Amino acid sequence: MPGDRSQESGVRRQTLDVRWQLPDPSRTSGLSLLASGISLLISLAGCGPAERPPNVLLVIVDDLGWRDLGVYGSTFYETPAIDALAAEGVRFTQFYAASPVCSPTRASIMTGKHPARLRITNWIGGEQDGLLRQAEYERQLPLEEYTIGEAFRDAGYATGYIGKWHLGVGAYMPDAQGFQTTVAVNEAGQPSTYFYPYQNARTPQMDVPDLEGGADGEYLTDRLTDEALAFIDAHASEPFFLVLSHYAVHTPLQAPEEQVAKYRDRAEGLAEGMSATISESGRGSTTLRQEHPVYAAMVESVDRSVARLTARLDERGLGGRTIVVLVSDNGGLSTIAGEGRGGPTSNEPLRAGKGWLYEGGIRIPFIVRWRDRLPSGLVTAAPGVTMDLFPTLLELAGLPPRPGQHVDGVSLTRVLAGSAEPFPRTLPWHFPHYHGSGNVPSGAVRAGNLKLVEWFETGEVELYDLAADSGETVDVAPVRPAEADSLRAWLMAWRNLVGAAMPTVRPDSQAP
Repeated sequence: MPGDRSQESGVRRQTLDVRWQLPDPSRTSGLSLLASGISLLISLAGCGPAERPPNVLLVIVDDLGWRDLGVYGSTFYETPAIDALAAEGVRFTQFYAASPVCSPTRASIMTGKHPARLRITNWIGGEQDGLLRQAEYERQLPLEEYTIGEAFRDAGYATGYIGKWHLGVGAYMPDAQGFQTTVAVNEAGQPSTYFYPYQNARTPQMDVPDLEGGADGEYLTDRLTDEALAFIDAHASEPFFLVLSHYAVHTPLQAPEEQVAKYRDRAEGLAEGMSATISESGRGSTTLRQEHPVYAAMVESVDRSVARLTARLDERGLGGRTIVVLVSDNGGLSTIAGEGRGGPTSNEPLRAGKGWLYEGGIRIPFIVRWRDRLPSGLVTAAPGVTMDLFPTLLELAGLPPRPGQHVDGVSLTRVLAGSAEPFPRTLPWHFPHYHGSGNVPSGAVRAGNLKLVEWFETGEVELYDLAADSGETVDVAPVRPAEADSLRAWLMAWRNLVGAAMPTVRPDSQAP
């Protein structure tokens, strides 16, 4: 049976006297931080206006958890290439997905806008009601949204998108959003299978297209990397912006047996006696340690992909000309609805996982390397969120911001340059949906070290001091009611400001 988190966690139970002042929700735009762009970029890059603009390689790993990399603390998975990328670049320890599920976060990366503002608040296709009827949401990224692909295309870059999209089908695919080359973009959020020919008659919408000519045993992560290498080769003589959006490490859990066997042996050698799962809010079970051999092999396959990509950039003389970014789209799949069976990975010491607004569901890896232009081995606790990628990459590339575009994201260039200046943020989340992890409709906000979680079914709130309690084990709302009330009021004002859709009471149920 799952254990009780308050009994098993080793997190300190003291709290800190955190003093902060909430900003006006209408003044959370990053435009003021973007204004310093050109002079800072020239100082940072040490290049003149005639130099060729940098390339950008953005690697998005589906469902990669905060603890799934060696450099973030994993001792079970092997990620030497990604660890080396971090050693040469900047690693964020408190970077967040805009949502605990994929489609909203991906929309935030594409637009620099919060998912609640876009009304893309659920993974597209995630239809589930409970005591409440889930909030209505958009099922595609509107074509009138100006995307990061369009921004780089309009600046003369060759643009490419390879892999998972999950922001619409038909007329709403990436080729309609600024990406001139698209490969292997299916109509779902996962593949039918990770093995060639990447098709299954029972799930045709999940089949991965454009990958003919493979051989039996060919693995999807490797094949997508082949396609990315081909794009780099084809555009090595011109500036390019390439998004390699891996389907890994999302389900189905599949990997080559030779890689799985190594981790199976390793899992058998782990110490016994530790509870495998822990109860999450009475609605789900969370895995406590990393020991899944197939998942580990999938993580390793992504690491091999990064190794091949960075090696090809060096072979082409592009290693110092290319900004390499690695990010996930939500927390690791650690929590599953019901008792006794958690997900394939663990985000410990962070609480819960994908689908939840606790830290395990939204805190993610984020690494940026621009060799000889950004500091090497810098580790920063500055807060960031996926809306920040768009303005940050524009500024690093020396491209002007589009007026009115980045209403929610801010440029992180000063942080990437090693600035030690305070960088206060108030970060809100909005997930008015039920999820297969056991989560129910909820919202959250982090201001300083305080984080409020609000449950829409009951109106109850929880308050956590992340500086003292990163595992969110002790709800301090009962002893700090004024701060809880202030954060809740801010969150409600912010939802009104962005027009966030809310769940409604079902006709056949009673209001809480």
